[in-house]
Amino acid sequence: MTDQRIAVVVLAAGQGTRMKSSTPKVLHRLAGLPLVAHVLRTAASLEPEHVAVVVRHERDRVAAEVAERAPEAIVVDQDDVPGTGRAVEVAVQALPADFDGTVVVLSGDVPLLDAVSLRTLVNAHVGNAVTLVSAMADDPTGLGRVVRDASGAFVGIVEHKDATDEQRTITEYNAGIYAFDVTQLRAVLPSLTTANAQGEKYITDAPALVIERGGAVDVVTLTDPWLVAGINDRAQLSDAARELNARIVRRHQVAGVAVQDPATTWIDLDVTIEADAEILPGTQLVGATAVAAGAVVGPDTTLRDTEVGAGAVVNRVDATLAVIGDGASVGPFAYLRPGTILGERGKIGTFVETKNAVIGRGSKVPHLSYIGDAEVGEESNIGANTITANYDGVHKHRTEVGSHVRTGSHNVFVAPVRIGDGAYTGAGTTVRKDVPAGSLAISYAPQRNTDGWVEEHRPGSPAAEAARRAHGEQI
Repeated sequence: MTDQRIAVVVLAAGQGTRMKSSTPKVLHRLAGLPLVAHVLRTAASLEPEHVAVVVRHERDRVAAEVAERAPEAIVVDQDDVPGTGRAVEVAVQALPADFDGTVVVLSGDVPLLDAVSLRTLVNAHVGNAVTLVSAMADDPTGLGRVVRDASGAFVGIVEHKDATDEQRTITEYNAGIYAFDVTQLRAVLPSLTTANAQGEKYITDAPALVIERGGAVDVVTLTDPWLVAGINDRAQLSDAARELNARIVRRHQVAGVAVQDPATTWIDLDVTIEADAEILPGTQLVGATAVAAGAVVGPDTTLRDTEVGAGAVVNRVDATLAVIGDGASVGPFAYLRPGTILGERGKIGTFVETKNAVIGRGSKVPHLSYIGDAEVGEESNIGANTITANYDGVHKHRTEVGSHVRTGSHNVFVAPVRIGDGAYTGAGTTVRKDVPAGSLAISYAPQRNTDGWVEEHRPGSPAAEAARRAHGEQI
């Protein structure tokens, strides 16, 4: 590493018309983060003195994202003069006048560039006026070409639309990533013109102008083209998502995580998974989800910002902002909404929905229930088809169920209500008032059987015929 003073300029002013979207291109998400957030994270690895982000299209939305991700960054507005050269110019003008170090220029739509490659660029820049990044492609159509002389020395960059047929056969292309000596950069920026096929000020013209001033220009060629891949449309976004996801999955596998089918497993960048966890096919781990050692997640599971404890089993579950305790079991076909906390060894079973519910250690909600705005103590069992009636049309109310409670099937708890420790409720009970500890609550009307009702009111039906036969057999 070097002791260079560094300022980073991130170009994020483009509209991204090929995305066909009302969302600015740099705010489209990849592995859980907007494109520009990936770039800002990589830039932060240099520990720069200054970060300037150039915005224009949907400037307020982009600026808000930048402020959230990099509060120290300077947001700079590009004016009506188009082009990357003008974008860099306004960014440099926003830097302190006494800054005399290296300006690193990054594109806000190149999300896979990593810290190692960026540091390689900065280290290679020592002693140069300009150092740029290139890569190779069999068909770099649409990309600027790196032009060299017969000896292989850098001559300049020519954009695809301005290139001759011969220049378009060049397979080395400009990645749009640069390190500039700020003094040299300030000297040549006023010389950039719009005399080109696109009528824009190109930053790509700057290296050749630096050479004319006697400055040294070097090129760092990266062998992995994904590191410099720009995102211009939704197809490229999808391709980059698959590539980045494959790298994320592989990183977890190398760290000891069992991922059964990488092709159908999607893991966001900020997800943490401990060694010996197992991820089954069709699983999406989103946001800041954390999976502890020995947990089994999947198949066909989506977890968003959810914590999964050690040894827990999460099978065919959709969960958001939930906590699943050590050794707990969830699913299949469970829906955990925000605020769900399932304690150690607890169970949320088949076709259960929970919301803003705390279910204590060892307690079970095995099947066909809705538990919302509720707290269940330890080692309690909630019978099948139990509902917390928590909403009165205006306000939500809480249900409290104590520890070691046993509730019958098909219960309705009309909140606000409390079932005390050790209480029981009978099947079909509607609980409208508190149940004291150790009590049995039963609420139902006496059963009434009307003999012969089906044969009288549904004559000729299959049910009536079955009843007739049954009655005949009894005679």
